[in-house]
This record gives sequence, C-alpha cells and structure tokens, in this order.
Amino acid sequence: MREHTLPDESDTANRRRAGRPRSVILDHELIARAALKLLAEGGYAAFTMSALARSLSVSPSALYNHVNSKQELMQWIQELVMAGVDSSVFATLPLNEALFEWAQTYRDVFAEHAPLIPLIAVLPVSESPRTLEMYEEVAGGFVRAGHDQAAIVPAIVALESFIFGSALDATAPLDIFDPGQYTGKLPQFEGALEAQRATGKNSADAAFLTGLRAIIAGLLSTAAG
Repeated sequence: MREHTLPDESDTANRRRAGRPRSVILDHELIARAALKLLAEGGYAAFTMSALARSLSVSPSALYNHVNSKQELMQWIQELVMAGVDSSVFATLPLNEALFEWAQTYRDVFAEHAPLIPLIAVLPVSESPRTLEMYEEVAGGFVRAGHDQAAIVPAIVALESFIFGSALDATAPLDIFDPGQYTGKLPQFEGALEAQRATGKNSADAAFLTGLRAIIAGLLSTAAG
C-alpha cells in the first residue's frame, strides 16, 4: 500500500514564492533606458506608452504612477543621453581645444541615438539639469576666452546645429554620393569623390572634422576681432 505524506509547509511556501512572478521595481533610469531602446528600434512614430509598459512587463497604469506623459519621459531620456557628453574639458583646456573635444563626444553620442535628434534638438532644457550644466560649462569657456556674451548663445546653437547634422550624416549609407546612372557625366564631382575615397578615411568623419575646425576657427577669430 502506497504511503502518503503531507508536503512540508516550508517546501510549499518556497514553491509558491518561486512560481510567483517578480514585480518590476521601476525608477527613472530603468524607464528611460527601456524607452530609449524602443525609440532606437522603431522611432518616435511607433513609440507609445503602452508599448513601453509591455517592454517593462508592467501595466500602463503602473507606468503612469512614475511618469506623467511622453513629454516628461523625453526629458528623462535627454538626461540619460546627455550624460555621455563631456563638457568638463572647458575647465581645463583652452577654448579651441575644449570645443573640439566636447563637440566630438557630443556628435558620437548622438550618432548612436540618431532617432532622438529631431526630438531633443527642439526639447526645452528647463527640466534637464545635465543639459543646463553643459551649457553653463560651455558658456564659461567662452567667457574666460574673452568672447562677447551676446554672441555666446548663437555660437553654441551654431555648433549644436552642425553637431546634430554631423551625427545624422554618420548614420548615412556609405554609397550616398554614388552618381548611379549619371556616372561618367560629373567629372569634377566624381574626381573629388574618388580622391576622398583614396585617402581611406571615413567620409562622415572627415567632413565632421573639416567643418568643426572651420567653425571653431571662425568663432574664435570673431571673438578676437
């Protein structure tokens, strides 16, 4: 006759705990990173709060307990991304070198997050302490170099516009300038294109460095004048 034994209470409790799904502990950074991943995969048009909640394995109502709107969420994403931009160099380097180093980190960060550029480029910075701190450090570099204060914000915007455009260019196909059916009909442009390719340098990187040097030289010569 088979002997029946009752399961130990502690074993039963352990099995119940093991089978119970863990609840996700949400915080700003976790939510922002999940949103950033969704934006990278599908762009802003396909990004919804419901999709974000699913990616976090929570209900939309649980998500809204932490974030009020997509606008607020974009501010969190801005904070997360801008943490990768190094503006500390303005405290230690001459302005021309600091601008060069800062702009390169800025461009590299957004080349990795190109879908964010149209969103963050026009996003108010009032709720992004990291962005405001960056602007303070950049402005401080210009002030210490004797730049006219009225020209500082236009200089920053000019640099940012170039940086964002260069970040997008970094994601462009390598054959973007191929003439296609017009090959052989554009001797000057094709000659320039062939010469650039012969250097072995990445065209997006070369264009960025060429433009950056020109902009910095122009800004500094204006300040000196």
